[in-house]
Amino acid sequence: MNNKDQQSEVDEAGKEAGLEQAPPVVVPEDGDAASGKRQPKWLVPVIVAVVAVMVVVAGLLGWRVVESRRHESALDSCNRVTKTLQEKTGSAMMASYREASRVKEDQVKDAKTVANMSRNVKAAGRLERPTFQCKASMSTGDLNAKASKAKKLDSEYAAVSKSAKAVIASRNAKTLEDAKATLNAKRDEASKLLGDSDGKVADSAVRDSLQKVIDQVGQIKADTAKSYWDAMNALQSAIDQVNASVQAKSQADQLAAQQAASSNNSGRSGYTPSYRPSINTGGGHAPASTQAPVTPSAPQGGGGSGINWDQWVQDHQTPSQCHTGGSCPIG
Repeated sequence: MNNKDQQSEVDEAGKEAGLEQAPPVVVPEDGDAASGKRQPKWLVPVIVAVVAVMVVVAGLLGWRVVESRRHESALDSCNRVTKTLQEKTGSAMMASYREASRVKEDQVKDAKTVANMSRNVKAAGRLERPTFQCKASMSTGDLNAKASKAKKLDSEYAAVSKSAKAVIASRNAKTLEDAKATLNAKRDEASKLLGDSDGKVADSAVRDSLQKVIDQVGQIKADTAKSYWDAMNALQSAIDQVNASVQAKSQADQLAAQQAASSNNSGRSGYTPSYRPSINTGGGHAPASTQAPVTPSAPQGGGGSGINWDQWVQDHQTPSQCHTGGSCPIG
C-alpha cells in the first residue's frame, strides 16, 4: 500500500468519526526533506568562533565599564575624605591646635585636658598641615590607599580638635575664675582705702568717684574675663586718684606747719644778735687794721739816758711776728 492509499484511509476514517478533514501530511521519501540542502561543514566552527569573539568583546567592554565605575567611586571617596581632612587641618585650625598644645597644667581648671591633648597630638604626629591630592590619573588602587590614609589621619585630627577645644575651655574657665578673685580682692582694698581716707584728701570728689566705682563693680555679672579685668582697671584708677589726693593734703599740711613754726620764731622779743670780733690774748695776732700800735715805755730813771728807741725796737722784733701791713709787735 502506497502513501496515497494510506492518506485516503485516514481521511475516510476521519469522516466516519465526524471529524473535519485534517491537512495532508507530507512524509519525506527516504527520510530526507523534500526541498532541504546539506549545510557546509565549515559553517558551524565559524559561527562558534564568532560567538566566542562576541562574548570576549562583551566581557571586555563590561569589565571596562565596571572598572571605570570603580575608579570614579575611588576618586570621589578620596576627594571627600581629603576635603574633610582639610577642614580639620586648615591654617586657623592648626593655629588653635598649637595654642592648645602650649597650655600648661597650672593654666587650666582641669589638668586632664592637657594630658589628653598631649596624647592625641602624639598620635597624629607633628602638628603640620598634611597635603593630600587625589588625581584622576591615579590608579584605583592608589586612590583607595590615599583615601584610607586620609581617613585615618582625619580620625586622629578629630581627636586633636576635640581635646584642643577642651583645653581652651578649661583655660578660659580658670582665667575667668582668677579674674573674679582678683577683682574681689581689689574691691576689698578700695573699700578699706575709702574708710581710711575720710578727712585726709585734698578733694573729697575723688572719694565720691571711688565709692561709685565700687558700687558698679559689685553689679558685674559677665561670662568673660575681660569684663572683670576692665572693671579692675577702672577701680585701680579710682584708687590711684584717692592716694594722690591723700598725699597732696599731707604735703600741704606739712608745709603749713613749717610756715607756722617759722612765723612763731620770728615773732619773739625782737633781739637781734650782733657780731663782735674776739680779741686774741693767747699768742694769736689781731689783724693789722685793728691792732693798736704799741709804744714801749721809757726806762725808769729819766729820758736822758741816751737810748735810741728806733734801734731798740728793731733789735727786739721777731721776723715771724711781722704782719703784712708793716707793723710788728714788740716782743
